[in-house]
Amino acid sequence: MPLDVILLVLFGALLHATWNAIVKAGSDKSLDAALISAGGAVSALPFLAFLPLPQSAAWPFIGASAILQFAYFQLVAAAYRAGDIGLVYPLMRGCTPLLIAATSGVVLSEDLSGAALAGIMTISAGVLTLALEARRGSGRAVVLSIANAFVIASYTYVDGIGARLSGNAVSYTLWMSLLPPILLFAWAASRRGSLTVLRHVRRNWWRGLIGGAGSIASYGLALWAMTKAPVATVAALRETAIVFGLVISVAVFKEKAGIWRYVAGVVIAAGVLVLKLG
Repeated sequence: MPLDVILLVLFGALLHATWNAIVKAGSDKSLDAALISAGGAVSALPFLAFLPLPQSAAWPFIGASAILQFAYFQLVAAAYRAGDIGLVYPLMRGCTPLLIAATSGVVLSEDLSGAALAGIMTISAGVLTLALEARRGSGRAVVLSIANAFVIASYTYVDGIGARLSGNAVSYTLWMSLLPPILLFAWAASRRGSLTVLRHVRRNWWRGLIGGAGSIASYGLALWAMTKAPVATVAALRETAIVFGLVISVAVFKEKAGIWRYVAGVVIAAGVLVLKLG
């Protein structure tokens, strides 16, 4: 994989870990997740006029992605309510590249080299190692995290194909970001009431704007990379976000870091090296 692609995906991973930390730190995780989705849409709007429309073949994928993104944000919020970030984040992100690597040959007819497969397995092993430190997490958190891994794998396929068909990965990403917040806020208003939603937006709009900009930039970089490299390889490289999540958990949330966190960091770094050498 070219070095410039690796570096941009790693930067996107840092942004991804940051917005997940924003959701975890929030007082109302469901509404914060909706706010971040909306922040991504607001960040996208100024750029739409300067980019070409996605090709017509990509629009069904944009619609399917919106539904999957709605499910994803709902599960993110539910999982963070049920368990610690040290358990939930590694499980959600660590299972995904394994699922994609196991199925990409059938779904996308992509043949992975031995080195690429070794790198994917190494990164996933490092990410899942972090869950060893979070054995006290509830069974519900584990179930929600693994369920979301399947959702992440699904929208990764949908968007990987859609971005390639669109003719412009950036344009696809920005248009794809517009519908999920509408679904999320409509659902929140129906369940919680419009007044509660508006009050939360008024108090926390800055959280959504910062997190949303990071979210859309992170995913846009990943989709661009998927037009340059196999989807399974990019998906695995994105999961280096857990290393940044490790740093955030210690520095911001003051979580104690045991030996397994540092072992996992070394294993993930080794996986990235294998991908580069491959």
